[in-house]
Amino acid sequence: MSTKESKPNLSHSQVTDILKRLYGLTTSVIRPLPSYIDQNFHVVSSEGGEYVLKAMNSADSQDTAVIELQNYSMTFLHQRGLPAQTALPTLTGQLMSLEEIDCGFGTQIYLVRLLTYLPGTTISKISINTQILYDIGKMAATLDTVLLQMEHPNISVLHRDNFIWSLASIPLLNQYIHVMDGDPVQKVVEAVMEQYQVQVRPKLPLFRKCINHGDLNDRNLLVNQDGPSKYAISGILDFADMSCGYFIFELAITIRYMMTESPNPLDVGGPVVAGWESVFPLNEAERDSLYWLVLCRFCQSLVIARYTVIQQPENEEYVRMASKKCVQHLSRLWELGKDEVERRCFQNAAQFSQS
Repeated sequence: MSTKESKPNLSHSQVTDILKRLYGLTTSVIRPLPSYIDQNFHVVSSEGGEYVLKAMNSADSQDTAVIELQNYSMTFLHQRGLPAQTALPTLTGQLMSLEEIDCGFGTQIYLVRLLTYLPGTTISKISINTQILYDIGKMAATLDTVLLQMEHPNISVLHRDNFIWSLASIPLLNQYIHVMDGDPVQKVVEAVMEQYQVQVRPKLPLFRKCINHGDLNDRNLLVNQDGPSKYAISGILDFADMSCGYFIFELAITIRYMMTESPNPLDVGGPVVAGWESVFPLNEAERDSLYWLVLCRFCQSLVIARYTVIQQPENEEYVRMASKKCVQHLSRLWELGKDEVERRCFQNAAQFSQS
């Protein structure tokens, strides 16, 4: 977990200097973009190009090997037809630069990258429908199957032990559960964590392994309108949570985040699963664990968001947005229970596939 001093807070003049010095760009527009623990800017150069400048938080900036794998993965996906951003070289040919910057709490080292800018609208800003949910499920499965083909001499760095956002790290939430401070939903979180240990953990050896994007949320997927109520996926953003994991983790994470923006969250699972299984059918153990893993991701979002607000009170609006409706959806899924939620999800998936 990063402390509140870890998030960069670059000024307009600092951003202008970095762009000129590292990339030879003269900027005409610098617009801040929302971010959880990093700092992102939409940049328009005087020459007419559009980019995203990304300054990593100082804690993650120390792990350059992981960020190098992220850069490599984005290029690997882009070359194979998936709409991922790619990192652009500095004037000296480097894809990232470690910069000593004082953001108001002493000089720290931040890793800086310039990424391609992808046009489109985030999922959070559209009226979500079954067509785009199916396509998102299909894209998520495709992404993981393509990453499975990737080779790199340092690929082992994606085995991120005790990475708090991995669904294999649910027991680590115990360290932060105190931030719930007696909230009634805390009992649900603790019950879900217990069910993870009983119902999911023993099945891990039966799950198919892969490399996960790990954060296909409603702000990390871009779409372009492709008809009156039809959308096409135009961008996959933010590979910071990449790690070695399991296919079923990616599906559960995707369903959890797509529930956030849907007026009928219980209807989300069906089309996402149908799209996913058009590429990568689930096995019995994966299917039996999906409900619990979706709830686990809600628990992670809720607990980590509350912890982060304590660490970064100035970032409360974004953090709260990232975890909005968690209590409502988690409580509803828990009340309905595994059998009912699965019945709706898998029946809808079967009907969607047949239509």
